[in-house]
Amino acid sequence: MTHPSFGTFFLPGPTEVRAEVLAAMLQPMMPHRGANFEALFIRLQDGLRHVFRTTRPVYVSTSSATGLMEASVRCAPAGPILSLVNGAFSERFAAIARGCGRETRVLDALLGTVHDLRDVEAALAARQHAAMTVVHSETSTGALADIAALAALAHRYGTTILVDSVTGIAGAPVETDEWQLDFVLTGSQKALALPPGLAFGVASESFLAHARAAPDRGLYFDIVEFEEYAQRNQTPNTPALSLLYAADVQLAAIRAEGIDARWMRHAAMAQATWDWTERCRANGIDIGILAPASARSPTVSAITCPPGVTGGEVVKRVADQGFVIGGGYGALKDRTFRIGHMGDHTVAGLANCLAACETALHAGR
Repeated sequence: MTHPSFGTFFLPGPTEVRAEVLAAMLQPMMPHRGANFEALFIRLQDGLRHVFRTTRPVYVSTSSATGLMEASVRCAPAGPILSLVNGAFSERFAAIARGCGRETRVLDALLGTVHDLRDVEAALAARQHAAMTVVHSETSTGALADIAALAALAHRYGTTILVDSVTGIAGAPVETDEWQLDFVLTGSQKALALPPGLAFGVASESFLAHARAAPDRGLYFDIVEFEEYAQRNQTPNTPALSLLYAADVQLAAIRAEGIDARWMRHAAMAQATWDWTERCRANGIDIGILAPASARSPTVSAITCPPGVTGGEVVKRVADQGFVIGGGYGALKDRTFRIGHMGDHTVAGLANCLAACETALHAGR
């Protein structure tokens, strides 16, 4: 099977994976309760702590990020949950809370926007909530929430904050310890530029104390058990060993780049996308960035389509030129197309994708 050269796949997830990372998965199996695995786990912890900016253990789950979203809800303090919803994936977090039997109140914001902190404070002040769910980078809209401010606000009202940073971690600044995030999670297939199938999460000491008291926290996604095994440099259940080999190689590369430099590279790719959109508008192509300038994700942009053109049409025309981008998601399916400028891509490589998008848009005029 032949693989296209790196730099053609700009889906908002899964993201393109370098050949060296894919090749690492061909290593032989080993016992996952032995010294060699524990040495691997220690290396993974070193790299993951660098990415999450934490001194706490980083849990490694053989699951999609949805698994750790459910874990965060099941292990959260007892009581009602406030879910901040501004897109398809924040709605998913609310649906998980309801599915776990939690009384869930939804605070909506318009698609493409983020919540006004005054509205969030009013909701927290009106009624005591045990926990608040929030999506850091809403992949369906490209909107970026201020999770540092939201965490401070939640704690002011005695509320635990649960953060989905699936398209945030490794692409957008996240300071887990400094911002006192109670639980923050991500998936392997986004800005970490790994294959799908792993989820990573960090729990604060206070969240862990609440988890120990949770009567219905389940088994497979029991945060207490994740913590106990992480302290022994192991995973609670049989891990996806081949994916961990890939993570070992990729985390070493991220460490060599430096997480601050990685954030800067993502910011530069995002800015290049926004500047390109403005140039297109100046040239008579009526497109725009859905999210406001003050709240845009550095990893994914949802771009509004010109009148009479659907996101699916743009995606197909771009594919005809050898590039993969994403269509609109959920309620925005026809109105937008999405570019995932994250992972190991560069500004120079992104320029080729943007040129293909511009050609596709001209063809639709």
